[in-house]
Amino acid sequence: MNDQANSVEQRFDTAPASIAAWNRHDTTWMLGLFGTAIGAGTLFLPINAGIGGFWPLIILALLAFPMTFFAHRGLTRFVLSGREGADITEVVEQHFGKSAGALITLLYFFAVFPILLIYSVALTNTVGSFLEHQLHIQPPPRAILAFVLILGLLAVVRCGERVIVKAMSLMVYPFIVALLFLSVFLIPHWTGGILETATTLPEPSAFLHTFWLAIPVMVFSFNHTPIISAFAVDQKRRYGTQAEGRSSQILARAHGLMVVLVLFFVFSCVLTLSPVQLAEAKAQNLSILSYLANHFSNPTIAFMAPLIAFVAIAKSFLGHYIGASEGLKGLVAKTGYRPAPLLLDRMTAALMLVVCWAVATLNPSILGMIETLGGPIITALLFLMPMYAIHKVPAMRQYAGKASNVFVVIVGLVSISALAYSLT
Repeated sequence: MNDQANSVEQRFDTAPASIAAWNRHDTTWMLGLFGTAIGAGTLFLPINAGIGGFWPLIILALLAFPMTFFAHRGLTRFVLSGREGADITEVVEQHFGKSAGALITLLYFFAVFPILLIYSVALTNTVGSFLEHQLHIQPPPRAILAFVLILGLLAVVRCGERVIVKAMSLMVYPFIVALLFLSVFLIPHWTGGILETATTLPEPSAFLHTFWLAIPVMVFSFNHTPIISAFAVDQKRRYGTQAEGRSSQILARAHGLMVVLVLFFVFSCVLTLSPVQLAEAKAQNLSILSYLANHFSNPTIAFMAPLIAFVAIAKSFLGHYIGASEGLKGLVAKTGYRPAPLLLDRMTAALMLVVCWAVATLNPSILGMIETLGGPIITALLFLMPMYAIHKVPAMRQYAGKASNVFVVIVGLVSISALAYSLT
């Protein structure tokens, strides 16, 4: 994984300076970044990425690492360019002024918070279905189940950011084992699947259209924007002037782990199922695990699928909570109201609990559209804002003139255009 990171880095950029030896703190953050990015969306990635055929998937696989690494590194550098202890909302205000700071803070919150609501609904649905169908237990009323689940996760949140990251890093281990188990379990069932489409090259126009619409899928499957600000602040506090170099190393290893593990899972799935079957799964709005469980009528997959989904959703909920609470606190600060930090933390947690519980109880179908609408905002913040800052902010001009910057801007513009097209 690290070799892959280094080779890509050398092609696009100069490698970061060597610093102190790798330590447990770095491993915890590496797994925390992985845990935020690789969540429930991973379980839909084989369908969304594989449905376009073999060649678009191959190109996406080759671009997965540079697309995610360079973009998240740019956002990390942007947060690091601010004053000591400043999060992303404060850095925007520092560099671009109060009006821009208020606007970006508002957009940041409304890009991340709906995803937290989606995870609240998904978590309640997953546990309720598991109790009913796998354990054959009548689940409690939805309002009670949602309240208990969200309160349990917020109990972890109340222990502080370090405990959140630690909990996420611990939850990553069973998730990695489960994905590897499923990927290997499917090997004897490989039928060639997507290779059916490899013998004939697609029409250039059809290929470009499929590839264009698939880029946002890959971008958001590896997205961990909500935790980048907290990550950068902690690195700067710990490593000072060496924070950029160490942050890049942690990001490279995290993205290497993401790409290798997830792409192995994706290819194992698409070599098992044909493009027609992938299209059927998409039409049924099922995750790849649910479709495979039905396809094989296998009790092992049927039992493991909700457990894997629970771990994936829970750890992503924790990672997105960090970003959502950061955005909400930033909005409160912009109003001029300055409560004590402990009181602000409690107010934020209480509001999150009430709203997440209400939405999870109501189970609205509109959340998918909210997530889609938030997509362009996340892409703009992740891909375009740091690149703009490189040309406007003196503290970031040291990163100007790199080929990786052009690559990030192109991917960001393509992703936003594809998301806008999908809404029409």
